[in-house]
Amino acid sequence: MTHLTRRRFVQAGTSAAVIAALGAPAAFAQDGDKPTIKVGSKNFTEQFIMNEFLALKLEDAGYPVERNFGLGGTAVLMEAVFADQIDVFVEYTGTGLIAMLQQELPEIPEDSDTTMAEEVYRLTKEGYDQEYNLTWLEQMGWNNTYALAVTADFAEEHGLKTTSDLEPIAGDLNLGTDLEFQVRDDGLPGLVETYGFEFGDVTPGDPGLMYQAVAEGEVDVITAYTTDGRIPALDLVVLEDDKGFFPPYYAAPVVRNAILDENPEIGDLLNELADQFTDEEIQAANYEVDENGAEAQDVARAILEEKGLIGSDS
Repeated sequence: MTHLTRRRFVQAGTSAAVIAALGAPAAFAQDGDKPTIKVGSKNFTEQFIMNEFLALKLEDAGYPVERNFGLGGTAVLMEAVFADQIDVFVEYTGTGLIAMLQQELPEIPEDSDTTMAEEVYRLTKEGYDQEYNLTWLEQMGWNNTYALAVTADFAEEHGLKTTSDLEPIAGDLNLGTDLEFQVRDDGLPGLVETYGFEFGDVTPGDPGLMYQAVAEGEVDVITAYTTDGRIPALDLVVLEDDKGFFPPYYAAPVVRNAILDENPEIGDLLNELADQFTDEEIQAANYEVDENGAEAQDVARAILEEKGLIGSDS
C-alpha cells in the first residue's frame, strides 16, 4: 500500500475543494421528447455509486444523462443546484435537516408512533420544498451515519468501545475528518458540545484518504461513514455513539421542482429505487470500489440488474 503522510492527507482534501469550486458546465441537449437530466454527486465513493443508481435508472428509461460527479461537499453541490448545473442528486436526511436547513433534531415523545428517522425525513422534505424548491423522493433504504472509528489495536490498547471512552485521552489525539465535519452543526461543534471533550488536533482532508490515514497511524481516530467498506477491510472499530449525537442519514433522491413539474414521470421512475438497498449491500458495494478497484458505474449497474431495476446489457 502507498504510504499516506499527514501532509498528503491535508493537501488532497484541499485540492478536492479547489476543484469542486470550479463547478460543472450546464447542459441543455435533448434527445427527442426527453430532456437531458443532469445528475450530480459529492466527492466520495458512496456518492458515485448511489448517483449512478439514478443515472442508470434514467438512462434505462430513455433519458439522456449528464454526470456532474465529484463536485465537492454539500455546500458546493447545492451551489451547483442553484446554478441549474444539477437536476437530481442523492442526499442524506440528517445532512439536509441540520447542515442545510439548520434545524435541530426533533423531540419524539416516548409514546409516539413516529420514529426519529420518519420525522427527520418529513421535516427535511417539507423544508427543502419551501426553502429550495427541491423535492425529496422516497428513501432508498440505507442509513449512512457518521461514527468515530479507530484501529482494532488502538481500541484494545485504550479500552475503547464507546465515544465517551475517548474523553480521558482525546486531548492527545489527532482526529482525521472530511472537510465539512469540522464546521457542521451535526459535526465537530455539536460532538464537542454533546460529549464535553476536544481533540488535541484536527486534520481535515479528502474523505477517501482518511481511512488509510488512521490505518497507518497518521491520525488516531477518524469520522467514518458507517456503510464504508474500508471499515472491515482495514479492521477498524466503530465506537458506539452512546449519547445518541448523530442523526439518521437515510439516502434519498432530491430533484429540482422545475424538472418534476415538466416531467412528473421522473419522480415515479426514481421512486422505484425506494427501500431497495440495505446498509450491508452498500457497504459491500463501497468495498468493491475502494478495495477491489471496481468502477462505481459497473458496481451500480450490476446491483440494479440483479434486482431487476434496469434491463441487462448482456
